[in-house]
Amino acid sequence: MEKNLNENICEETLFASIFNKHAKDLNNFLYYKFGEALNPADKVQEAFIKLWENCAKVTPSKAKSYVFTIANNLMLNETAHQKVVLKYQKIKPKSYTNEDPQFIMEEGQYMQKLQNALSKLSDAQRTAFLMNRIEGKKHREIAELLGISTKAVEKRIYSALKKLREDIKEI
Repeated sequence: MEKNLNENICEETLFASIFNKHAKDLNNFLYYKFGEALNPADKVQEAFIKLWENCAKVTPSKAKSYVFTIANNLMLNETAHQKVVLKYQKIKPKSYTNEDPQFIMEEGQYMQKLQNALSKLSDAQRTAFLMNRIEGKKHREIAELLGISTKAVEKRIYSALKKLREDIKEI
């Protein structure tokens, strides 16, 4: 029976003892090798999760090298990812547009008119309208969320549209 227990890392007590024995050393190893920026404690947890997922395939004698290898590879992958992130942060986004200044000015004025018109709506109208047009919710979903009938939602949205058309003449 004792030999069978040692053969199976899937046994919780054996897994816990392996974790308790090697987790601190693994964390220190990763911290010393890669530093704190890549969060070595998370990689230790991920390595032991992978050990648990593959517990039937790993023998207890190989468990230490398995988690150290997995954690080291996770940190190397994270380092490579950070290099890619830094590379793309160096690329400056274009600072120009193909839009003429007249269009940009009119767009700003229109947005100001729209914001003013939305602020003039009642709370009920604004809520129903924005849930429908911005969040893309259906009338039925809005009715369920607000605890009203679908007809009431429709009335609120359509009255909001009517008021917006009156306030903003360009629509």
